[in-house]
Amino acid sequence: MTGWAIAGCGWVARDHALPGLLAAGADVLALHDTSVSAMDRMPVDAVRTTDLDELLAVPGVDAVYVATPNAAHRAVVEAAAAAGKAVLCEKPLATDAADAEAMVAAARGAGVLLGTAYDQRWHPAHAALRELVPRLGTVTAVRVVYCCWLPGDWTPDGQAHDNWRVDRSVAGGGAAVDLAPHGLDLAGVLLGEDVEDLHVLLQSRVHDYAVDDGALLHGRTSSGVLVDLHVAYNTPDALPRRRLEVVGTRAMAVAVDTMGQTGGGSLTLLAPDPVDVPFDGASPFEAQFRAFGAAVDGDPGAWPFDVERDLRLHRLLRQALTREETRGA
Repeated sequence: MTGWAIAGCGWVARDHALPGLLAAGADVLALHDTSVSAMDRMPVDAVRTTDLDELLAVPGVDAVYVATPNAAHRAVVEAAAAAGKAVLCEKPLATDAADAEAMVAAARGAGVLLGTAYDQRWHPAHAALRELVPRLGTVTAVRVVYCCWLPGDWTPDGQAHDNWRVDRSVAGGGAAVDLAPHGLDLAGVLLGEDVEDLHVLLQSRVHDYAVDDGALLHGRTSSGVLVDLHVAYNTPDALPRRRLEVVGTRAMAVAVDTMGQTGGGSLTLLAPDPVDVPFDGASPFEAQFRAFGAAVDGDPGAWPFDVERDLRLHRLLRQALTREETRGA
């Protein structure tokens, strides 16, 4: 059984990652955060420390899940790698390409497994959709809508804290940096080929913070599949806001409300008549941690995702964002 530590005890770690780890049978041994109160809200019997070195010295820790704010990823990943720990790091890998490259190099140099926590890879509807792709004919397009409502004073649970997701120095950007990586990764996972040409349009229209609150991204894979992403912090949660479509010459697959942290939503195959496609509704976090833990425990095939590929997607997004920000300056 893999022994885990969690670095960063915000709402994603508390409400989704920790339950996923426990459901996967993991042994959660230690927690780290700069906020004692954040650790106190984590319902698990584990060592709690504000000192990263102390976290990494806890006996039995084999792997570290990193869910700190983006700007802190590099320091935690480098320290964990130096301590010989496998690392599963939340997306985006870092706020810029240089830090992401340093993280990958640190893991490679230490000979430890580094993965990116793209939980959407593991959603049961997306796993079922991947199996449907050969039935769609020649795939022509992937379209993703992944939107939410995130005002500047947003808080997940009423606790007073800074909303770091809208602080460029901490997050590296706004909606595009936070939400688009999921769609870029998922398109590649579903198709078996990644976007290689990417362009971005940023929007700052509703909220008054200094990062984008919406973005359109359009790209193309090596074989010519068009990939279109609409991501936003400016779509009220009461409205339809999460949809994934894979379009082919024989059929089309549509997933509604599957882009998110839970295993819910629906999947429909249109060929052309609609057919509901069942899936089990299991937590994508549970599947993710089960697979990564198996890889750490000696089954490399359990984690088929190369972090070098994740790094290429990270660079692609950062380059597209730089072009758009330079154009708009």
